[in-house]
Amino acid sequence: MDNAGYTTLTRQSGLLREMQSVANNIANSATTGYRAQNVIFSEFVKALEPGDPSLSMATANAHSINLIQGGLTQTNGTFDFAIEGEGFFMVEGPQGPLLTRAGSFTPNEAGELATPDGLRLLDLGGAPIFAPPDAASISVAADGTLSADGRPLTQIGLFLPADPTDLQYRDGVRFEAPGGTEPVVEGAAILQGYVEGSNVDPVSEIARMIEVQRSYELGQTFLEREDERIRSVSQTVIK
Repeated sequence: MDNAGYTTLTRQSGLLREMQSVANNIANSATTGYRAQNVIFSEFVKALEPGDPSLSMATANAHSINLIQGGLTQTNGTFDFAIEGEGFFMVEGPQGPLLTRAGSFTPNEAGELATPDGLRLLDLGGAPIFAPPDAASISVAADGTLSADGRPLTQIGLFLPADPTDLQYRDGVRFEAPGGTEPVVEGAAILQGYVEGSNVDPVSEIARMIEVQRSYELGQTFLEREDERIRSVSQTVIK
């Protein structure tokens, strides 16, 4: 296969990954706390023989995460929290702490706040948050201070990755920051009785899907014509 064929195949592979990313975004347009993701195309340039032009290929080998805030929905749930501004909640993952904007929690059997699948919510110091089951009222202040019957107990932590480009998608609505995290000092508030929706714009994603599909079809047409050209040349040489 010649350089044109290799380049087109690399492009097709990247477009397929982008289509998968768009489809995943659309499927999660109603998922609480979901962050839209995009594929990043990077260019690989290789020098050829002296005097020959360089060979350039594009590859989709990375993802970017859209951190724009999603819409807030009032639920009036005692343990439903939404972040207004920057930052993530931290939950205790199987291999270490994970970050999330999905703020719907419930007390587990031990009275600790946890996600629907059992990951415990952590406070500013990295410890699980306990909500007394016999408390008449549980309130959370804008700075994350959780109080039971008016008595402060702990402070829900808000965190950001130490390196903004270091955020990596793990599963569902959770992310990992391999380079570490740091607490959010200012510019964010926690709202009790609200949850944050997905930040996916379905109309934009559908338009993007159509554009990617057309680009993929053009690439497929080129490969078919290139294959016909090579077959024609081969038959001519053989004759």
